[in-house]
Amino acid sequence: MRHFSFVDPDETARLFHRQPADLQVDSPPALLASALGGTLYSPGTRPTLVADVVKQGAYGCFSMVLCLEDSIADDVVEFAEANVAAALSVLARLAASDEPPALPLLFIRVRSADQMRRMADLCGAGLDLLSGFVIPKYQNEDGYAQEFFDALHDIHAEFGQSGGSGGRRLRVMPILESPAMIHAETRDRALQSIVDVTKAHRDDVLAVRIGATDLSSAFGLRRSRDLTVYDVTLVSFVIAEIVNVFGRPADDFVITGPVWEHFQTAERLLRPQLRMTPFAEANEKKLRQRLVLAGLDGLIREISLDQANGLLGKTVIHPTHVPVVHALSVVSHEEYLDALAIADGPGGGAAASPYRNKMNEMKPHQAWARKTLLRAEAFGVAAEETTFVDLLETSMR
Repeated sequence: MRHFSFVDPDETARLFHRQPADLQVDSPPALLASALGGTLYSPGTRPTLVADVVKQGAYGCFSMVLCLEDSIADDVVEFAEANVAAALSVLARLAASDEPPALPLLFIRVRSADQMRRMADLCGAGLDLLSGFVIPKYQNEDGYAQEFFDALHDIHAEFGQSGGSGGRRLRVMPILESPAMIHAETRDRALQSIVDVTKAHRDDVLAVRIGATDLSSAFGLRRSRDLTVYDVTLVSFVIAEIVNVFGRPADDFVITGPVWEHFQTAERLLRPQLRMTPFAEANEKKLRQRLVLAGLDGLIREISLDQANGLLGKTVIHPTHVPVVHALSVVSHEEYLDALAIADGPGGGAAASPYRNKMNEMKPHQAWARKTLLRAEAFGVAAEETTFVDLLETSMR
């Protein structure tokens, strides 16, 4: 697997100063977590699940979640379980063929720890194609979170130390979306309890996800396409609190951005949020028009704010969102040179940046440099003359 592998090699050589790394399912977990990108959710009831996964993998999707929770009705859970297990079995055979397709990392979003165990039994050989499970409504009251870790360890014990016979270790991605985290009277205690149990099982956790939809629903809120999640004060405050407890450099948790749930044009209340100038300079005015008409300018702004607030990657629900997340995850040439200069100076001091437009402080920026270099390995480094407009144009063809 490699980000932008669908792009013509000559064009990739032109666009990138450093190309994205080739990644395997057993690559270092910190690198895989940084490379998740736009994690595409798909309801487990879809009859074309196999074709969907193959198609999205070919188009550059790096991670997908097959959902058995809120995206499906309560009365079709049994069907969805069988459908997902059957799809994984077929995909496992395709992966073992002479010409295997490029498949994304696959996760199952379950409703309960018992469902985790049941899906492991149902998947059979398909379990070897799975990268892990997504835990919804993650909280540690009454041992709820611990139940999922116990189930994961049971699966490891029953199907081999790595979780499957193929040598792959299964990991979980908890979703922080419990009302206890947004209600003022329970927030601090709930978050601290969640941090404690997650750190206790650090090797079992690939990344931490934020469920903004459930957090918003605790107050009957829903943001429009004209607003980002950071404009919803109650939710943005909780995001800040999550980063406060999970984003400390010593713990190295990757926290992913909350879902962007809009995918079709509608009447606009506010002006588009994309400046014309960079698109005009790149002779890509039509691309800007496409982005605005699809409502993706709001997504672009929210991704930028995600990254500014310490989040990497994003939950998405439509294939058109994936290339936008990936294009904006590429490290710029300027960022890369700054990160290299800072990483080479752990002893301290300060110096003008390689682009001679800012000051780099070696000690305070060390953690930022490490994260940036990891992202550079996952998504590559743009060539000096490559702009985000170039990357968007290439990604969205």
